[in-house]
Amino acid sequence: MCLPLLGKRILITREQRKAAKFAQKIKGLGGEPVEIPLIYITCIRPPNHDVIQQLMKYQWIFFTSGNGVACFFQLLKHECIPLEHLAKLNIAVVGRKTETKLIELTGRSADFIPSSFDADTMADEFLTQYPDANEFLLVRGNLSRDVLPERFEKRKKTYTNLEVYETHKNEQMQLLLQTTLAKTVIDYITFTSPSTVEAFAHMTTARKVAPCICIGTTTEQRAKELGFSPILTAKEFTVDGMIECIKQDVTNQRKEETE
Repeated sequence: MCLPLLGKRILITREQRKAAKFAQKIKGLGGEPVEIPLIYITCIRPPNHDVIQQLMKYQWIFFTSGNGVACFFQLLKHECIPLEHLAKLNIAVVGRKTETKLIELTGRSADFIPSSFDADTMADEFLTQYPDANEFLLVRGNLSRDVLPERFEKRKKTYTNLEVYETHKNEQMQLLLQTTLAKTVIDYITFTSPSTVEAFAHMTTARKVAPCICIGTTTEQRAKELGFSPILTAKEFTVDGMIECIKQDVTNQRKEETE
C-alpha cells in the first residue's frame, strides 16, 4: 500500500466543520493530521436581508465560498423564501467545492465556474463570456475581498453585496497552538484562506517553523506579507491540490536524501 505522507505531521488550521475531511485524506495517505481550528464561521442575518425578497430582479447570483452558499440558503429558509424563486436565476461559483455545496443544498449545478478557482479569474472570465450581463447579487462574508465589486464597478455593472457570514479568530485555540508548536515537530502547516494565515500570525510569532502550504495565490500573498516562509502553493486551488503539493514536496525531499 502506497503511503506517500507516512511519518509526516500536518497542521490543519481551517474551521473545525471542514477540517475532518481534510484530516481523513491525510490519514489515508499515512500522514498524521494535527487539527487546531484557528477560525470559526457564523451565519448572520445582514441589515439588507430584505433584498432576498426581490431575488427575481437579479440576473446572476455569485458565490465565492461554500460558507456563502450554506449561509445564504439558511437565510432563505429563515425568511421563508422557497427554492423555486432561484429556478430562473443564473448562478456563478468560484470553484468545484462551492458548486458541490450548491448541488448538495439545491440539486442544481452552477451556470458558471472559472478555469482557476479565485476571484480574479472569476471576474475576468465572467465579464469576457457575459459582457452584457447585469444586476448581480454578490453573496459574501465580512472578510471577502473586493475583487468582484471593483471589477463590476469599472464595467458599470449594477450589483448588491449581501454579507451572510462572518469569520472570527478562534482565540481559545491560542494556547494549544503555542504549546503544539513548542513541543511537537510539525512538518507542514496548511492555510486554506487568508483568514487562517492572519489567525496564526495573531496567536504566535512563529513564521518559519515549517513549510506553509497555501490553497491559492491570495492566501500565499497574505502569508508572504506576514513573513511566513518557506511557502508552497497548490496548483489547483483545492484541499486535494494542497495534498498533491505536500506529496510532491515529500517526494522531492526523499529524492534529495537518496542522491
